[in-house]
Amino acid sequence: MSNARQAGTFQLGDRTVNRMGYGAMQLAGPQVFGPPKDHHAALAVLRAAVEAGVNHIDTSDFYGPHVTNQLIREALHPYADDLVLVTKVGAVRGADASWNPAHSPEQLTRAVHDNLRNLGLDVLEVVNYRAWGTMHAPDDASIEEGFSTLAELQRQGLIRHLGLSNVSAVQVKEAQKIAPVVCVQNHYNLSHRNDEALIAELARQGIAYVPFFPLGGFSPLQSETLSSVAARLHASPLRVALAWLLQRSPNLLLIPGTSSVAHLQENLSASELVITPPLLVELDGLA
Repeated sequence: MSNARQAGTFQLGDRTVNRMGYGAMQLAGPQVFGPPKDHHAALAVLRAAVEAGVNHIDTSDFYGPHVTNQLIREALHPYADDLVLVTKVGAVRGADASWNPAHSPEQLTRAVHDNLRNLGLDVLEVVNYRAWGTMHAPDDASIEEGFSTLAELQRQGLIRHLGLSNVSAVQVKEAQKIAPVVCVQNHYNLSHRNDEALIAELARQGIAYVPFFPLGGFSPLQSETLSSVAARLHASPLRVALAWLLQRSPNLLLIPGTSSVAHLQENLSASELVITPPLLVELDGLA
């Protein structure tokens, strides 16, 4: 198994984490709803990730719902001292597997307590406020009420650090007037680069940027250029896409997800892949 430590480290709040992490979303059933197809395989992936040096796991209690957090607790509790679990709140699932906003103070408070219970924790290390926007992309709508609710729960000692997800640069600045922000989790990958300026600004401030859908999400990255570069590097296109992110900016933390130990191994091996400057130029041209 490749070692996640080879990707280097970055600060996440007051914790140092390996830049290659793991996203637990795919451990739930189809459409991120219901239990996994293979319960024991899901536990095996989590344990293999930690054994390979992953110490940053991204999750949420609305994955399943409750499924991924309960799997994490079953597989890894009591947690290693260096393991940082990052969760998010701001959505709920309908009985039809729909995704629905949940931003009222009551809903956010309930979500924090659900995460605490299902993860088996007294304090959540990092909670991301997931703004709704257009569901798949951010807007500039005010997030003051929701983020202030989480800041109050932080003051109560239930949360150590706060982050943001699916937000614009305007919303980041609004949140920072309420409480410190330790990470921003947005849609970003080789072909989706709306956040270039935001990433640079966060890097200047020493704040982590965590790209979700780093491999394209539900529509995997497809590109002749990516395939060509991958062939010359004797690597898979998805491995190259992850390696490109690691080389893009030192404040990027990766959380590729999978429900397979073999695919986990491929993802982690991106830490070992070095893309030469000429090939980086080709990949940069994909935007």
